[in-house]
Amino acid sequence: MIALEKAGPLCTVQDLGRPGHRASGMPLAGAMDRLALAGANLLVGNPPGAAGVELSLVGGTWRFEEETLAALCGADMAATLEGEPLAPWCSFRAPRGASLVLGHARSGVRAYLAVRGGIDVPAVLGSRSTYTRARVGGLEGRALRGGDRLPVGAARGRAPAPRRWPGAPPPCGGPIALRAIPGPQEDRFTAEGIATFFSESYRVGPANDRMGYRLLGPPVAHLNGADIITDALLPGAVQVPGSGEPIVLMADAQTTGGYARIATVIGPDLRLLAQARPGDEVRFRPVDQAAAVGALRQERRLLASLARPARGP
Repeated sequence: MIALEKAGPLCTVQDLGRPGHRASGMPLAGAMDRLALAGANLLVGNPPGAAGVELSLVGGTWRFEEETLAALCGADMAATLEGEPLAPWCSFRAPRGASLVLGHARSGVRAYLAVRGGIDVPAVLGSRSTYTRARVGGLEGRALRGGDRLPVGAARGRAPAPRRWPGAPPPCGGPIALRAIPGPQEDRFTAEGIATFFSESYRVGPANDRMGYRLLGPPVAHLNGADIITDALLPGAVQVPGSGEPIVLMADAQTTGGYARIATVIGPDLRLLAQARPGDEVRFRPVDQAAAVGALRQERRLLASLARPARGP
């Protein structure tokens, strides 16, 4: 068990989501920064999709009820273990009874705590991810609060030695450029509107959460209005409502919507927006499907290399 003694503003259990149920109205959910969750899991010898804890802005105080191997990836929350500083993007051994304190994120927004064996809450529709709007998954379908205790699953094989992320850690926070495939409804926008979207800069607005990020900046001009016949949606879709200001849909995105979509942010880049704060600059760069597939393969190669560590005793 690991115990949450003091909670941050939004701590939830997340894995890589529950695909295959959007036709029934169930969003994907899962980690907002899938690379950070997968990396934290691999650092402790878990499968990349094991359930961990997503921490937002402030991580809170945790106690390990048994000795365990744990890892933190994502935003730097000035973590300390029994008062000793911990570097982000690394794994560490936590003695029984040890206290992990995570403060305010120094940069970025979300960090991920993984423990060897994974968080062993019941799976719902094949996933342990929390979708709070429907109170599905995680611990009672809700955000975690002080006093909660999370069960840890049984680990297989020998544990890896504590280690750091190889090379420079992935960026969290600051100005970002998002690669996006134009469409599928770019014909609903003027040529000037499309040029504006891909050439101007935007800012993350205060209206942002796990469902979507509303961006502030130059309006994108529609050709014949913003509304379309309700269509299927996925995380990464960029809707443009009547205001002309883009909305990028995220992990908890609804399954259908009636605003025209000018582009779709590629999967490996959604983590950059998930780590952005209000006021951070956002730009969009057009890419084709081949480039998107190449970025996905690069992400998978990175995780595959992390899954082959030298084993510890």
